[in-house]
Amino acid sequence: QVQFVESGGGLVQPGGSLRLSCAVSAVNFYAVHWGWYRQAPGKERELAARISDLGSTSYADSVRGRFTISRDDAKKFVYLQMNTLKPEDTAIYYCNSIPAIDVWGQGTQVTVSS
Repeated sequence: QVQFVESGGGLVQPGGSLRLSCAVSAVNFYAVHWGWYRQAPGKERELAARISDLGSTSYADSVRGRFTISRDDAKKFVYLQMNTLKPEDTAIYYCNSIPAIDVWGQGTQVTVSS
């Protein structure tokens, strides 16, 4: 069964940066499209960034130009570099496949506040 372990979140001031990591236990990691999702308090979970099996990326309008998703097929990791963070980026961040399967990790909390 696929498992996700997210890490790297924390408290950061507006304008700061964080790098999230997600370890994925999936036999066919290299063949899967992966995404970073986030859920803010009182809101539905949304897809923030995605990366295809060949490395093509796309982003939600709200994070484009500030976030960068990447993958390491050898290590089976998905990363999210977040720069110029804003208070509205505060959320729990999860990784999952595209489309998402009904298995979620614990997520990693990102709080952007002064």
